[in-house]
Amino acid sequence: GKTRVSGLTLSSGLRTPAEIYRFGIMYGIFAITYFFVVVISAEVFLPVFYKLGITSTYEYLELRFNRCVRLCGTVLFIVQTILYTGIVIYAPALALNQVTGFDLWGAVVATGVVCTFYCTLGGLKAVIWTDVFQVGIMIAGFASVIIQSAVIQGGINGILNDAYNGGRLNFWNFNPNPLQRHTFWTIIIGGTFTWTSIYGTNQSQVQRYISCKSRFHAKLSLYINLVGLWIILVCSVFCGLALYSRYHDCDPWTAKKVSAPDQLMPYLVLDILQDYPGVPGLFVACAYSGTLSTVSSSINALAAVTVEDLIKPRFRSLSERSLSWISQGMSVLYGALCIGMAALASLMGTLLQAALSIFGMVGGPLLGLFSLGILVPFANSIGALLGLLAGFAISLWVGIGAQLYPPLPERTLPLPLETYGCNSTYNRTDLMTATAMPFSTSAFQVHNTERTPLMDNWYSLSYLYFSTLGTLTTIIVGMLISLSTGGRKQNLDPRFLLTKQDFLSNFDIFKKKQHDISYKSHPVEDLGTDNPAFNHIELNFTDHRGKVNGTRL
Repeated sequence: GKTRVSGLTLSSGLRTPAEIYRFGIMYGIFAITYFFVVVISAEVFLPVFYKLGITSTYEYLELRFNRCVRLCGTVLFIVQTILYTGIVIYAPALALNQVTGFDLWGAVVATGVVCTFYCTLGGLKAVIWTDVFQVGIMIAGFASVIIQSAVIQGGINGILNDAYNGGRLNFWNFNPNPLQRHTFWTIIIGGTFTWTSIYGTNQSQVQRYISCKSRFHAKLSLYINLVGLWIILVCSVFCGLALYSRYHDCDPWTAKKVSAPDQLMPYLVLDILQDYPGVPGLFVACAYSGTLSTVSSSINALAAVTVEDLIKPRFRSLSERSLSWISQGMSVLYGALCIGMAALASLMGTLLQAALSIFGMVGGPLLGLFSLGILVPFANSIGALLGLLAGFAISLWVGIGAQLYPPLPERTLPLPLETYGCNSTYNRTDLMTATAMPFSTSAFQVHNTERTPLMDNWYSLSYLYFSTLGTLTTIIVGMLISLSTGGRKQNLDPRFLLTKQDFLSNFDIFKKKQHDISYKSHPVEDLGTDNPAFNHIELNFTDHRGKVNGTRL
């Protein structure tokens, strides 16, 4: 299955081009980051989760540590996902409002309701299949913008020349300073930690590759997904350059034609594609696809985690049918909560950064916790718990500080935007009947305070390093405490750790080619166990237990 191509480019139809328009092509270095992320996820985390055959990644925490660690992990995940999903619902609603004048809150509620509806009825299968179609729509939307821009701006060369003259091709910035928002190092190191916490351990991602037929297929889906991530990143980068090329002498944001950078892309679409009926709609669909995909898998993951980690262990007597109803009820409840979060997201300001910061602040410590379990044989539950708390405390401190006292421009390095060409050529203000958005980057900013050294250094840390900080703190504190509380003495089942066999089994595919071609159920020793949660034969609905496992959770 196309794993999560669309979702986490973060409806990149809107954000990434605006990012490149303002800060240059540096963001494209994420291509290298994605490669590292997929390799780490496929070779370190996937083998362990797959061979244990678990539904919720947090089951692993109980198997490896104890009940309490699992509950902490689950609660952190639920909080993180609701916060993040709110941002994801809000962003394209803003775009739709910009392009069509469609009511902002109408769009927010509609998005939430549609996702909740098909998640509740269709379960994981609905989530995965809708994603496959959405990827196609996204690429079509991007392609239409890139092709039309190239036609108008005098070919790809014209676009690249404008970008070069405007200083947008600033690919190589090797400044090692961790306070610069984007440099080669913050994107490679910080980005790898931030995204690995999403790809390697986040339930909404892991539930997809665990539902593959065999471990080989699960890894393959991740590597195919990498290609999808690259294609979408390249499209976004080109859209950003096209955006700059079109408005290099008249920035709609400074000229107050749009109220937020996230609206630049829809503005461009209306500007260059207004004579082609239906095409601006295709673009809105493209922006929405990423969102629906993320929101649906988040709601699905929240429901699965709640049932598996909070309800099943507590009420063991429930029948599978009641669990199935509870799971559907949870989907509805979480859908409503996410819509509520979207209302809060409208106060957050720059959304791409806010979303990745939330992932960093919560995902980093969780990534550290899983890494302790999988990579450190002597880690015990006391170390894990205290490590998680330490990592969470530190990343929360720096993350909230950065929201309150945003870094100064010399840290974020926005590139200049010009408006000298505005008066003559563009008289298009009539098109925009948009809801104004507050101009500050964050609603929670504390204005006009004296900058203290704490703000200029600690709170100015690049948002991509929040995750790195949380992960490393969790691992180091966890290791020290485990060693001092007798972690060496525990005897562990080696299945909970990453072993040498896990790596070597990659090469089994060459030895046992003939098994894989015939679709019989694999022998157990072939490529990890066959996953019970996924069946390539449609389930017969007499056995209720099978029905729930196959279609709902």
